Amino acid sequence: MIDHLSSSQINLYLQCALKYKYAYIDRLPKPFRPSALVFGGALHSALAWLHQERMKGNGVSTDRLFRIFEADWYSQTVDTDIRYKDGEEEMKLVVMGKEMLGLYFRQPAGKIKGAEVPFIVPLANPVTGEDLGVNLEGFFDLVEVGDTIVEFKTSAQALSPNDIRAQLQLTAYGYAFELLYGRSPRAFKVVNFVKNKKPRIELLDTSRGKSHYETFLLIAEQVLRGIRSEIFFPRPGFWCKDCEYANICPIWTADAAPVTAAQKEKAGIAP
Repeated sequence: MIDHLSSSQINLYLQCALKYKYAYIDRLPKPFRPSALVFGGALHSALAWLHQERMKGNGVSTDRLFRIFEADWYSQTVDTDIRYKDGEEEMKLVVMGKEMLGLYFRQPAGKIKGAEVPFIVPLANPVTGEDLGVNLEGFFDLVEVGDTIVEFKTSAQALSPNDIRAQLQLTAYGYAFELLYGRSPRAFKVVNFVKNKKPRIELLDTSRGKSHYETFLLIAEQVLRGIRSEIFFPRPGFWCKDCEYANICPIWTADAAPVTAAQKEKAGIAP
């Protein structure tokens, strides 16, 4: 049923196990794509290209960087229904993305060791050392010389130091880095692109250690146990309004249409 986990899969299961089932077990088609995912994906692609070109020593311009962003945006939106939030427009988001990339382009650049670096490492119980039977897979957005892991985020508002400390993704990256290179990352840096009327970039530093990795592994083990036991319960929250599977989810408000027998069958819900 499952051969690997990623930090995004773990986070999704913790947020809503039923959505995890729809996405990764049933692999149901998504009727639309939220604009936030398109924006974040295009921005990440442009940044990856920029860092790889800089590693090669190639001179790059903001014009070329913007074209990479536009090309990825187009590839994600062609023949796809994009759901925009109230007040959003495609052209405004494209302009905002270019503004953010321009701000980043003009910042002092650290020396790059690797960009979009893939990793596959085993997951194990932190107490017994027992292999959990699946690997942790993912990518480092950027690794700078000096063993600094850099993660790029997009958000509608600023992230606090507490937000960054609580993120499992960075812990997963630190754990993977230590297994791969036999040493701990020297530092973790989050570059957050804040989407508001006046786009800005915020830099946040954080750290991780042995206790964080142990907690992450315990969480990963329990998530894996839940998946293998087929425990897929819905969990309502603010994220529901942008969920691609809302049309088949059994969580309904009092004034919503009732769930039909066909919807229940499609969603795997017992009658």
